[in-house]
Amino acid sequence: MTDVELLDNELDADLRATVRSFLAEHCDPAEVVKAYDGDNSLTPVLWKGLASELGLAGLLIPETYGGAGASAREAAVVLEELGRAVAPVPFLTSSVVATSVLLAGPTEAGVDLLAGLAAGDRTAALVVSLSASVSAGVNSTSSSGSTTVRSVAGALEADTLLVPVAVGDGIEIRAVPADQATITPVSSLDMTRQLADVALDPAAGEVVVAAEHGAEGVRAGLLAGTALMASEQVGVAQWCLTTTVEYLKVRRQFGRIVGGYQALKHRLADLYTSVEGAGAAARYAAGALALGNAEEAAIATHVAAAYCGDLAVTAAEEAVQLHGGIGMTWEHPAHLYLKRAKADQIAYGLPSLHRDRLGHLVHLTL
Repeated sequence: MTDVELLDNELDADLRATVRSFLAEHCDPAEVVKAYDGDNSLTPVLWKGLASELGLAGLLIPETYGGAGASAREAAVVLEELGRAVAPVPFLTSSVVATSVLLAGPTEAGVDLLAGLAAGDRTAALVVSLSASVSAGVNSTSSSGSTTVRSVAGALEADTLLVPVAVGDGIEIRAVPADQATITPVSSLDMTRQLADVALDPAAGEVVVAAEHGAEGVRAGLLAGTALMASEQVGVAQWCLTTTVEYLKVRRQFGRIVGGYQALKHRLADLYTSVEGAGAAARYAAGALALGNAEEAAIATHVAAAYCGDLAVTAAEEAVQLHGGIGMTWEHPAHLYLKRAKADQIAYGLPSLHRDRLGHLVHLTL
């Protein structure tokens, strides 16, 4: 087993502070909640700042392609902070999943696309269902005729759609301009990451990853998305825990501070230890992915996904309940975190699927 540093180093701390400060200034929950009324005006403004001004869009892209040359470890820090703010931006779908797909073996057109992604000028999405799992095999479409893929995340924000296409000698990844596809928004549990049904003709796209690397690229994208979504889930859980503790320190009932009741102290202590454990699992998954050990990264990713998905939901449910009546209101942001946690729980495979897969992988190593 590889030693992975779980604590922030100086670079991580600086990155975390920068992203948190930016989101505190530009990502007000009162603006985020407007997405549920169909107002998505916050997303392009927020994404421009994160992608271009802070340069986060190219975080995982090597410097040779114009990116920052960072690793999954730094991307995990960003996603923790995005989870804390339930930020409605396509960092996970474009800067993690789509980017990881392209890096498997870009063609000349793929290199150009990576440069555009790194500069923040372009945004991409992998055209697979959000529920697609790395352990379920690679879903691809036919190279001829139109096809429809349902419940795609990131398609509404993307200008380029990455489509896995089955050809004679493998799976190509083709880049189809979003304006040449029919993208139909669907009502989603989490409207800050709204899903869409995508209908397109793969023939309209150019090859950005050749057939011999395409299947590997899709698996790499789904693995990275699964591993780093765990960090987003940790960020959601951390916000829920911190906000609930602060509220119970000042909320009075029956003439005393509610947080002084022993039963609530025990619940919060249990939640705290669970959140810390989730943070360790998520950071280990990101660290293993960054070190490039495929077997260890796969096991660590399944551990993180199996644990963090359920934990984020538990933390959000506790936040809603322990805030009492105010936690049930539309004005309080707790419901945003519960919806994000529930939506993330089924993304890239249910926690139960990852537990089953983990048992299989561990059995093979014994």
